[in-house]
Amino acid sequence: MLQNFVYALNATLPVFAVMVLGHILRRIGFFTEGFTKTADKLVFRVALPVTLFLDIAKMDPSQLLDGRFVAYCAAVTLVSILVIWVLTKLLMRDKTQVGAFVQGAYRSSAAVLGAALIINIYGDAGYAPLMILASVPIYNVMAVLILVLEAGGGGRLDGVRLKRAAVNVLKNPLLIGIALGVPFALLHIPLPSAANKLLTMVSSISTPLALLAIGSAFVWGDAMKKARPTLLASCIKLVILPAVFLPPAIALGFRDAQLTAILIMLGAPSTPSGYIMAKQMGNDGILANGIVVLTTLLAAVTITGWIFLLKTLSLL
Repeated sequence: MLQNFVYALNATLPVFAVMVLGHILRRIGFFTEGFTKTADKLVFRVALPVTLFLDIAKMDPSQLLDGRFVAYCAAVTLVSILVIWVLTKLLMRDKTQVGAFVQGAYRSSAAVLGAALIINIYGDAGYAPLMILASVPIYNVMAVLILVLEAGGGGRLDGVRLKRAAVNVLKNPLLIGIALGVPFALLHIPLPSAANKLLTMVSSISTPLALLAIGSAFVWGDAMKKARPTLLASCIKLVILPAVFLPPAIALGFRDAQLTAILIMLGAPSTPSGYIMAKQMGNDGILANGIVVLTTLLAAVTITGWIFLLKTLSLL
């Protein structure tokens, strides 16, 4: 039991400790807002796509063609979004909060923070690229759809916004990195030694820099001004979604790296980009920020708890 608890702590504590360090360095003036924005861009557009490219390129083709895993991740993502959206529209009295609440309750930081957690556990991204490929396009398209339709308590979706969302998905650097790695894996194309060393060096900065930037950008602000919906959305994100969708994943035979990727997809904290999108698209920015802050704080406990439970059950 103690060994399993230590395993869970080793899986999560270093990741969240680096985020705390980033926040402290920002508070004492060592990091600036300019650094944080530049670091975000470098991670999202260069370092993390390179990491995902390398992990996909070196995958065994049998892993890459694991359609059952991809299908499960995609199906769970879509079902969870639709169920949360329908129930929120029916039950939430303040309709101006629906968009921010729904997005905060489903949209994980699966690519950046999630990949960092998986790399810390396994030493590489494992099944994270396939999980990202299955879930992130759905996250992004549905976020635009929900935030447009729920803006100010109810809006309109036009073809221009929908087209822009589709284009943004196709231009997503993470998905491009994954797509570029696929031929190397399927055709067993080895990377030249010099190229492999160069890309590995670039890849090595993605995790620490991403975590420092997340911590540096942490905005307390009005985090708990809307405590009730913030707490409820955080509970859905960190506890209810894993509790509902991990048992079917286990029943389907997913274990180890696959199950860890599914857990991260379900139980990672809400993505900071969701706050920016909600605010810019006329939704409740205060609530969106609160969900990001609280899920990020609590995820250190909940993800550690989930990993401890799965390890104790000999599933990891």
